Amino acid sequence: MQFTEIVHQAFETLNQARDNALVQARQLTRLSANTIRAIHRSENDAAHQNLAEAGKIAADLKKSLVKFPQLFFAGYTQDALKEYVEATLTCAIIENQRLPKPEVLDVEINTYLNGLAEVTGELRRRTLDILRQGYSPEAERLLGWMDEIYNLLVTVDYPDALTNGLRRQTDLVRGIVERTRGDLTLSLREERLQQALEQALKRLPD
Repeated sequence: MQFTEIVHQAFETLNQARDNALVQARQLTRLSANTIRAIHRSENDAAHQNLAEAGKIAADLKKSLVKFPQLFFAGYTQDALKEYVEATLTCAIIENQRLPKPEVLDVEINTYLNGLAEVTGELRRRTLDILRQGYSPEAERLLGWMDEIYNLLVTVDYPDALTNGLRRQTDLVRGIVERTRGDLTLSLREERLQQALEQALKRLPD
């Protein structure tokens, strides 16, 4: 085989692997988004069904790219896996389950941490949904998780080339946590004020 043919064959193989990875990455992103949407709607069975399918695609994606590390570590591949991590951890926290570790999800540690960072946005959304009905200890629990996530991320002080931009994500997480704490504090004050007014009204003569 001539060298020219070898070159073209190599790139044809690489291009085919890339096309397949793009399809899988899009599927993984869509299923992860559907998982999060379902868990916010308390459609837990649908969430787990989507998550199980996403897990299979994530495993297939990694397996298909074993010979193509340049594609596995490409932005679109790791972004899709990050979305899968986010969906998995969001479900675990909302359902009050233990968080699966990176080795269980079979993802890189920087991908795991970036997915974990994005979980705080989903927890804020969940918290605000709860607070619309009034103060709840569940909102406090979710804020506690947000604090734990930030406290972990802020310790990972390494170059962005290693963490894939985690520092910027950590700054965003800090803002999300602070805003959520403010919302929760305001809701708690309103709840206490309402209780005080109700107690005062009960003491008034008929």
